[in-house]
Amino acid sequence: MPSVAIIGGGPAGLMAAEQLASRAGLEVAVFDAMPSPGRKFLMAGKGGMNITHAEPLPAFKARYGDRQAQIAPLLDAFGPEQLRAWIHELGIETFVGTSGRVFPTGMKAAPLLRAWLHRLRGQGVRFHVRHRWLGWADDEALRFATPAGEIQQRADVVILSLGGGSWAKLGSDGAWVPLLGARGVAVAPLKPANCGFDVNWSAYFSERFAGQPVKPVIAAVAGQRLQGEFNITTSGIEGGLIYALSAPLRDALAAGEAAVLHLDLAPGRSLERLSEELSRPRGRDSLANHLRRRVGIEGVKGALLRELCSPATLANVATLAAAIKALPLPVTATRPLDEAISTAGGVSFAGLDQNLMLSALPGTFVAGEMLDWEAPTGGYLLTACLASGRAAGLGAAAWLDRNRPAA
Repeated sequence: MPSVAIIGGGPAGLMAAEQLASRAGLEVAVFDAMPSPGRKFLMAGKGGMNITHAEPLPAFKARYGDRQAQIAPLLDAFGPEQLRAWIHELGIETFVGTSGRVFPTGMKAAPLLRAWLHRLRGQGVRFHVRHRWLGWADDEALRFATPAGEIQQRADVVILSLGGGSWAKLGSDGAWVPLLGARGVAVAPLKPANCGFDVNWSAYFSERFAGQPVKPVIAAVAGQRLQGEFNITTSGIEGGLIYALSAPLRDALAAGEAAVLHLDLAPGRSLERLSEELSRPRGRDSLANHLRRRVGIEGVKGALLRELCSPATLANVATLAAAIKALPLPVTATRPLDEAISTAGGVSFAGLDQNLMLSALPGTFVAGEMLDWEAPTGGYLLTACLASGRAAGLGAAAWLDRNRPAA
């Protein structure tokens, strides 16, 4: 009986398994290094399981930046609307939040994963946990490290969905990169995406303000300008607004260029209005009280001005107002890859056919974060992982139909 080995039990691998599970006369097995499938999926859903986004599809596709052309066909076949319908089939209702993000009604990932695994097992999919993939044996059998020792497994088709290089403790450790590289597969270096950054804070600022949110604020870099909030950390900055702008900051650092975020600490107040308010007599007020009373700048925002501006800038109304509207915040490094929410880099699309099969390894397909793409948080990561898993699963089925081994 023809067999398919799916290596990696995250969303992409499980979706690939679903495309193959209903086919008669086919053995489908999912191998995962963790004690149970979907570990990172569950972690991502701890703060509220954001499954996709309800914005119009053209805007949704644009979130994939330089890889829009490669991801768009996957979304045409399985985009946000199809994803929601699929979840409803599992008995999980969804709703659209005020930001346009889509969530399960219960806001949790666990009920969705349980229902999904139950359906897959009912369709005959076999799961092999604590099976860490080691590559290929000389006879092309798949090698796995297990608690009982190394085993080898043969398969007619292989789907790789091993994730990127972040959150290694949940299974995505990037150990597959040299294994594929040795087989002639082009892999772009893995880089942190949706990540935090280091900043050279003073000891006082770091100790006093670590953990505090900066909001509301507008951040700008490389022609992008977004409003939101972020958090101060002991070593730098992190949070949704930073993650959304992480790619240009990361790429500037990689190119050896200055990576500077410009902050508007007073959204809704024009430069002219700020200048007018700050020009009013201070009397006996300190600068901190003057900023608080006249323009609403206090707490961590006031501290950022003192941390990043020279005394001369703070002493002049014109330069102080300009700093409030465009405060330069230089970052010095990305946080480590393992801390990032997701990964950029991976298997090059140039080495894949339209069904996500590797040209260098016919019969081997790739899906999910192993592919060379990135996207912001907000449901875009999960949607593309599921869409690519679906495409790989259907591609594997079509390849088997064309190359079905003799009985």
